[in-house]
This record gives sequence, structure tokens and C-alpha cells, in this order.
Amino acid sequence: MSGSPHTPQNTRARTPRVSRRVTVTALAAALLAGVATTGAAAADSGAVAKAASGQDRPELQKAIQAFVDSGLAAGIQMRVNDERGEWVGSAGVRKLGASAKPPTNGLFRAGSVTKNVIATLVLQLVAEGKIGLDKPVADYLPEFKLDREITVRMLLQHTSGLYAYTGEFRPDGSVEPGIPASGQDWVDNRFKTYQPEELVRFALSKEPRFKPGKGWSYSNTNYTLAQLLIEKVTGRSIGEEMKRWILRPLKMRHTVMPGTTNIPGPHAHGYYRYQDADKQWKVIDVSRQNPSMTAGAGDIISTTKDLHTFFSALNRGKLISAKLLAEMRKPHPDSAGIFGSYGLGLYVQNPGCGTIYNHNGSATAGYSALMYSTPDGKTTLTASVTTGDRAPDLTAFPKLLDNLLKEVFCGAKTAR
Repeated sequence: MSGSPHTPQNTRARTPRVSRRVTVTALAAALLAGVATTGAAAADSGAVAKAASGQDRPELQKAIQAFVDSGLAAGIQMRVNDERGEWVGSAGVRKLGASAKPPTNGLFRAGSVTKNVIATLVLQLVAEGKIGLDKPVADYLPEFKLDREITVRMLLQHTSGLYAYTGEFRPDGSVEPGIPASGQDWVDNRFKTYQPEELVRFALSKEPRFKPGKGWSYSNTNYTLAQLLIEKVTGRSIGEEMKRWILRPLKMRHTVMPGTTNIPGPHAHGYYRYQDADKQWKVIDVSRQNPSMTAGAGDIISTTKDLHTFFSALNRGKLISAKLLAEMRKPHPDSAGIFGSYGLGLYVQNPGCGTIYNHNGSATAGYSALMYSTPDGKTTLTASVTTGDRAPDLTAFPKLLDNLLKEVFCGAKTAR
């Protein structure tokens, strides 16, 4: 997930989280986090529903409705592809005060799903011999004067020790703020444009969490550096590289990276609940926000269909070699948390019926995303969740997510 400090899962590892605040994006409390590459509008719910006609799966509709009923979501759209075909559905509302459901092929801010895309692009450049996975990042980006022990692998696996520019937890559990990423401060700055170099230099002005390779800590700084690495060795922007290696080959027509302030197509609205300077609770529509504060770490905009296309292709071995895919899937022992253990831009998890892979995400506020697949890429779950004006019961999230995963990956016995 993109955002600010991450929540502790045990004494050695931390799993990502936008912040400790009550006003956080609903799923962001448990989840993870330019120029548009494409602005084509996505199809709305009607056309997609026709494409998935004949699928009667009330158990899936019930599972997503539970997120809305719990207060964790104002709206949710989900797509499941498996041996039974494709199912799409939505629950809740597209916009507060209206009755229409979220469009089932609407665009949304997918947050830290971005990290899996960036990791894939880096590994494609490793395959070309342009990047060495275990070479010092300083060899490619000397301008930042990074510790030479920090390797490319460490960026992708969050073992560099670099401070997270969106904030960190201190040993006593208090928060050391980074750039404005929550509350009134973020609301006042939500349209500010940050340059990736600016974010990295801010992080480097802080003490590292630990020596390179001597721990695990989720940090957006790693992936903003990874974006700069891609741009440096190719001489092209991240948007151009994304088009060249992923969007065009896979015909992902509705994905935007880097993200834009306006969501360029049909979409559900996301909301942010926060306390103002007078400690009064307020709710604002944050569908419009500048995602540059999480460059390379959480700024992608996509659809459930495009994320299915991408993640299925990745796990089928269509984007990187079997050897590099195995590297991506190799989890770090200190990274265990609610989403499994972290490899190279990928979580490895077992919901009780076999291995699945994921990288979920949250925008800074208003939106969260789910992206799961079996090892063969044949069963996937992709979803978008928008938050509303209710104070959510965050303790309900782990159980609801576990029930959803078991329904999709264990109910049909496809994850064995």
C-alpha cells in the first residue's frame, strides 16, 4: 500500500499502512499505496455485465456486500476469473447520496499495485542486461550518494533500510511525520505536485531504519527510486516504458501511469473522513487528488479488467522469465504479515488451500485495490474499494478478506 507509516505485524517486520489515523482510507488501514499514458474511457457496468451473463454466483455477491455492510466500503467492484469463466459484480454506491452502484469496469486509484508493475519493469531490464539485480543502486543513480551496500534487489524487497518519505513509526509506537500524508495537512496539500527526486532527497535527509540488508521495512522510497532507476537506464519516462513493455503488448487500454489528478473515465467516488483544525469531523470527496506524492510507489490508475490481464500474464510467465519470476516469488523471512510474506514487489500467501500471490494497494485516501492470482495465473481476483462517510470498524477487515479469499480460491478448489 502507498501512504504513510506502516503498522507493526511482529517485532521484526512491518506491513504497510497509510497511517495510524482513524480517518485513514478504510481498507488502507489494513492494506498496503505526471502525464497519463492513456486516457481512454472504460466501459460502464452494463456492457461488462452482459459479457459475464450466465454466471450466477450469489456467494461472491454476498462476500462483497459484507464489506459495504461493515462500513469498510461505500462501494466495491470485483472481477473473478477462474475455471467457471468470468464474474463481475458491485455493491454499495457509486457516489454518496445516489443509488447507482459502482461501475463494474470503472477506473480507480490502485495505490501500491504500482509496486508490482514497477518490479516487473525492473526485472525486464534485468533480463536485458541493463540492470544487475545485485548491483549497487549507486552505480546507476550516483547523484543521490546512496550507501553502496544498497542493491537493486533491496529496493524491490524493502530491505534497503531507507526511511519512508510518508512517515515512520518510532520505537515507542509514535509517528514521525513525513511529507503531509494524512488529516488536515494532506487535505490542504492534496493537489500539490511532487517530483520523484524531491521525495527521495527528503527520505535521504532522515536516518535510515537499519543497515542495508539487515531488516525488512515497507517503504515507498524504495519504489520511487526504482522508477528513477528505470528512467535513468532507459532514457525514457516511466509512462513510455510502461506503454512499451506492458500496456501495448497486453492491450491494457484503460490503465494510466503515472496517475493523474482527474480519473479519466467512469469511476466511483472516494471519500476521506478527517478532523479539521478545530477537531470537527469532516468528509470530502477525494476522487480528485494529485498522486505524485507516491511516484512509482502508488500512483497507478486502472480497472479490474486491466489488472486481471496484467497479473494473469505475469503469473503465466508472459512478462518475465521463469527464473526471474521465481526470484520475484521468493519471500523475505522477516516480512510476514496479513498479506503473506514479501518477495520482489509481490506477496506470497496461503489462504488454507494452496499458494496465491498478491499485491494490494491504497491511494492516499478514498480508494483501495485488491489483486490476487494463483501461481498459474488461471484464477484471479481484482477489485476496487471506495470509502465513504462512516467511521469503519477496521477490526472487521481481516475476517472479511479471509472469507473472500477462501470463497474465490478455496471454494472452487482452484488454488491447490
